[in-house]
Amino acid sequence: MSENQDRSTQYQEGSLTLPGTVMLGTGVMIGAGIFALTGQMAQMTGVLFPLAFLAAAVVVSFSAYSYIKISNAYPSAGGIGMYLHKAYGNRLPTAFNALLMYFSMVIAQSFLARTFGSYTMQLFGGDQSGYLVPLLGVFLILAAFLVNLLGNRMIQGVASFIGILKIAGIVVFGVVGVWVADSISVDFSSPGEAGTVGNFLGATALGILAFKGFTTITNSGSEVKDPKRNVGRAIIISIAACVVIYTLVGFAVASNLSLAEIIKTQDYSLAAAARPALGEYAVWFTIVLAMMATAGGILASIFAVSRMLAMLTEMKLVPHRHFGMPGSIQKHTLVYTVVLGLILTAFFDLSRIAALGIVFYLIMDIAIHWGVLRYLRKDIKANVWVPGIAILLDLLALGGFVWVKLNTDAFVIGVAVVGMLVIAIAEQIFLKRTAGIEPPDGESHHEHHHH
Repeated sequence: MSENQDRSTQYQEGSLTLPGTVMLGTGVMIGAGIFALTGQMAQMTGVLFPLAFLAAAVVVSFSAYSYIKISNAYPSAGGIGMYLHKAYGNRLPTAFNALLMYFSMVIAQSFLARTFGSYTMQLFGGDQSGYLVPLLGVFLILAAFLVNLLGNRMIQGVASFIGILKIAGIVVFGVVGVWVADSISVDFSSPGEAGTVGNFLGATALGILAFKGFTTITNSGSEVKDPKRNVGRAIIISIAACVVIYTLVGFAVASNLSLAEIIKTQDYSLAAAARPALGEYAVWFTIVLAMMATAGGILASIFAVSRMLAMLTEMKLVPHRHFGMPGSIQKHTLVYTVVLGLILTAFFDLSRIAALGIVFYLIMDIAIHWGVLRYLRKDIKANVWVPGIAILLDLLALGGFVWVKLNTDAFVIGVAVVGMLVIAIAEQIFLKRTAGIEPPDGESHHEHHHH
């Protein structure tokens, strides 16, 4: 990289170790899911919510196969954008699905930021209604933006430090919460009216949000040491660790709070669960834990997302404006990512942010598996049945989730559909204007030169 071009994207090959990569992945995963989704999932599916976390883990395990196979064949810091490009070439499916992934990751940041606000407010008596929750979230995103300007080593160091503290703290919370509960019996006999199949599938879809952080690992592909071995390993270790932790916490919350209490405190249910079990100090402990976890998650997420948008820009799949900013394209994509995150954090509440994220993510995920089945199967030596099952499970979860939301909050599904239409139309116009890149129909799509 000696010809330090002002506008180039700099990647540091081999700068992420296996433990560092696992920490980045679990950092994003444990940040969002566990602190804010527990209550939302309980609201959807009643006391079966710990099982919905397990169901989500099964779906994600099938999903991970395609990502591991592709990242072993083509490790790349562009991650998902590059995978889609391998399958679909310089065409609309690549740009559309890559942007869905991009937006779902920006949405995840806003989700973390609002969660940070909800928990932090518990320190001051917990007014959830005012403007302080989004304001705190906005401050957190800005702080993460400043750390991201300091470079790779700094991000890995801070994320690893927060990750270790956070995981240790959550395990302590789960073990002690289960230990001091009067009984660990979770009453499965009366799931209430929430216990329908559609609702369980919907809660599973939300649970997938708690695991989707594993895709962050694929985005740091070529920056991982020995990526062909370590990317797949990091994904498997991260998912396994999260299954154990989520199950523990799910039972700890379910053992210490009634279903009505879990739903009432849905934006900060872990703090609420600590109160009857361990008293006021435990509430403080849990709140500080949540603040660290969400902060670490945002840090890692902004890092990965700006990377991906920079890659799409270089692949000429998205329009890019410098707006007079100095520095590399990646610095600019960092700014765009942060601004978008700030807008979402300021104007959308937690459950709506989560809903948008899950719809975008699952559609993109299906496109990845379809790309593997249709175009990449021979190149990456993949089985047919694993991506096939992954598509089926994704469709079931998405169907259940959309069905629940249409009955409870149809507005958010409307926003998702309109959002996807806008992305598709804008991308189609952009790709037409930069035409000449589009390959002829007869050409096999996976023969694209690897930038």
